[in-house]
Amino acid sequence: MDQLSAMRAFVRVVETGSFSATGKEMNTSQTTISKKVAALENQIGVKLLTRSSRDHSLTPAGSDYYQTCVNILSELDEAEAKVRSKTTQPQGTIRVAAPVAFGRFLLAPIIAEFFQHYPDIKIDLLLSDKHVNLISEGVDVAIRAKNLEDSSFVARHLLDNPMHLFASPDYLNQHGEPKQPNDLTNHNCLIYSGLKEAHFWHFNHKNKAYSVPVKGNFQSDNGDVLLDVALTGVGIVFLPIWMAKEQVTAGRLRHIMTAYSGQNLPLNAIYSQRRYTPLKVRCFVDFLKQKLSE
Repeated sequence: MDQLSAMRAFVRVVETGSFSATGKEMNTSQTTISKKVAALENQIGVKLLTRSSRDHSLTPAGSDYYQTCVNILSELDEAEAKVRSKTTQPQGTIRVAAPVAFGRFLLAPIIAEFFQHYPDIKIDLLLSDKHVNLISEGVDVAIRAKNLEDSSFVARHLLDNPMHLFASPDYLNQHGEPKQPNDLTNHNCLIYSGLKEAHFWHFNHKNKAYSVPVKGNFQSDNGDVLLDVALTGVGIVFLPIWMAKEQVTAGRLRHIMTAYSGQNLPLNAIYSQRRYTPLKVRCFVDFLKQKLSE
């Protein structure tokens, strides 16, 4: 039995909660993963998981052994990464989770340059506006416009991300242009439902904060869709400038109420807190930080 391989399989089963998901992740079958874990149990003479037809859970001994495996594998990965960083170019696949708009507007235009610098790194990009669990999805780096919620991860600031108001010329010609936050209560606002306070838009003006309740006939958890709907003249949208810049330049949207700065939702790169961050991850995050700061 390859004990290290079995330990990795066992750790991922615990973290993903699934033999089948671990099998897919490791390019093998659910049966193979199950056999690896069973062989590991035979090797150490202790039952690690209590299995049922629908679920499994760690035994007390399994819980202790899981943490031991995590520490051992982390030490091994750290040692290998240190050696590689001194002798080779960064390599391997980075699994990245990001919002759809970030991938489309900010990552896609610079990814070719990243590959020029790091030809031996591959990117597996998962685009979703949903919150992704880094552990269960096997994600190396997640891009999020929110504060860090788990101390077991590191948040690296990439970009300030203030929100701005935009509307099409047709909408403004028909309904007028709001001049101050309270005017928005008389307008059709296109709402991003992925935020905790989706129906409140926040602004600052001359050191004074404003929080305005907004409503409208359309909401979505996808910023791209809200942008497209705003272009049709349905209503006013609240988005980062980088999402709407091309449409403003082309005259299809107008940047309105510019004297009021919208709430800032800074973009961060989130990754696992380890004593030694893998070189491929460090290179990717450093590259993003440099390019986005430009």
